[in-house]
Amino acid sequence: MNRAWAILAAGALLASAAAKENPVRVSGDGGNPGNGINVYSLEREVELGRKMAADVERQARLLDDPVVVEYVNRISQNLVRNSDARVPFTVKVLDSHEINAFALPGGFLFVNTGMIMHAHSEAELAGVLAHEIAHVAARHGTKQATRKEIVNYVSMPLVLVGGWFGYSVRQLAALAVPMGFTQFTRGMERQADTLGLQYLYRSGYDPLAFVDFFERMGSLEKSRPGLVIRMFSSHPMTADRIRSAQKQIQRHLEPRAFYVVNTSEFDNIRARLAQLEDPAVPRRRGDGPVLHHRVNRNDPAPGDTAEDAAPQQAKNGK
Repeated sequence: MNRAWAILAAGALLASAAAKENPVRVSGDGGNPGNGINVYSLEREVELGRKMAADVERQARLLDDPVVVEYVNRISQNLVRNSDARVPFTVKVLDSHEINAFALPGGFLFVNTGMIMHAHSEAELAGVLAHEIAHVAARHGTKQATRKEIVNYVSMPLVLVGGWFGYSVRQLAALAVPMGFTQFTRGMERQADTLGLQYLYRSGYDPLAFVDFFERMGSLEKSRPGLVIRMFSSHPMTADRIRSAQKQIQRHLEPRAFYVVNTSEFDNIRARLAQLEDPAVPRRRGDGPVLHHRVNRNDPAPGDTAEDAAPQQAKNGK
């Protein structure tokens, strides 16, 4: 019977965690990324991430161009400095056309060249990176692993438990756990959206770039199915999440006179990647890092047409 009570307590702990974290209720500061149960120490988390990163590097092809890698690393480290992350980050660029980026526990961030090529500005690229950094800062990977360990314990065969007591414990394991899994995953994504927007904003970028990118990727997936399937399968950007991100920006991020939208360096990097892929493409020679600023959120970004600007105005309720 002591074993039964232990299992019941573990199940209650899991249900409590699900109720506490899901949905993630955030205030103006985006909530505390440290909330939640985690049996992993930071040291163990970093070691886990290092092993997973080694597996990725054995299976994928790393981009060996130092200019592109240094640029992506510099953008990422600036975002990390403006985040809640408590681990150093290692940033690698994968030579892949897939539109994807992902972060492993312990601060191992991978960015596909396809992601860079399909971002329209440095702020859009930074928005995706900030979201991934937020997952690490909130330690979502090891929190999910913790929940699975609790689930495995709760769902162990209850050989010694019978009657209505045993039936109740089995019901708890069967019903509460899957519900917690589903809601917790959505909660993690919402929290990463909120925290990522903060990191983007603190770093000086236009936070609306994050919303712009995922809205465009949603349209792209509809017109060209499969192009962004990896990113959308791991980070499903639903209409509700987009609306929530817009509300977070409007309610909790005080408008600034200027936001960084793009730099000539970003354009040069994209041109360099195109030239690396096809040497026949002429190498772009920029004039250095010239910043473009969006004075007002309703103003179009540099290079936008009047048609491009219309949805932007609509999103801000103008």
